[in-house]
Amino acid sequence: MQPGEVDLRPLSARSVVLSLLLGAHPAEMPVKDLVRAVESFGVGGSTLRAALSRMVTAGDLRRADAVYGLSDRLLARQRRQDDAVHPRTRAWSGDWEMVVITATGRGASERAELRARLTVLRLAELREGVWLRPANLLRALPDDLDTVAQRYTARPDRPGPELAAALWPLGGWAAESRALLAHVAGADRPADRLTGFAAVVRHLLTDPVLPPGLLPPHWPGAELRAAYADYQRELADTVPQDHLGA
Repeated sequence: MQPGEVDLRPLSARSVVLSLLLGAHPAEMPVKDLVRAVESFGVGGSTLRAALSRMVTAGDLRRADAVYGLSDRLLARQRRQDDAVHPRTRAWSGDWEMVVITATGRGASERAELRARLTVLRLAELREGVWLRPANLLRALPDDLDTVAQRYTARPDRPGPELAAALWPLGGWAAESRALLAHVAGADRPADRLTGFAAVVRHLLTDPVLPPGLLPPHWPGAELRAAYADYQRELADTVPQDHLGA
């Protein structure tokens, strides 16, 4: 995908259910409410019930009587999504988090899994085995990282904005954000809006959440989050109030 393009994915019954439940707190809903909620997205009752059965079998959902909720794996995804939409930050002192990989002899799949974990933690790789980010997030790194890495606090000599631009594709992220904002502003049908805002959430998961002084001018992160918050309020007209979270 080129910078400025919108990453839209086909809208299936599964994706509709996941989008609704990932936005609900608690992340569960009686089947009668799901049937009502998915109608506006073009998903019929029989299609929904077939999708729910497959999702339970696949471990996406758990079922208790007639109530469906997210599995533990997808509850972890919901927490990541909530953090992406409402990141918890603190004033930046100029310190950077640094993680240096010390483990050796790991296979390709283990290395790929570790890279994915560090990326989810919003760290970026300066060079092989050395990962950085500004220490402005209100979160602790997982203790089990100590088995494969050493953690440090650093003050790089390189100017912060220059280093941030080298670590993250900030221009491309901003361009895609503006394309998403334009897309959802022009989407009228419920299905088109759901597809667009699902792409918004995926994009927010890749926001490095940098301190303002390290960002390019007119950074669209806050605007994208505000648009999604407005959409969640819009969904309140579709999903019962006691099942839709912020």
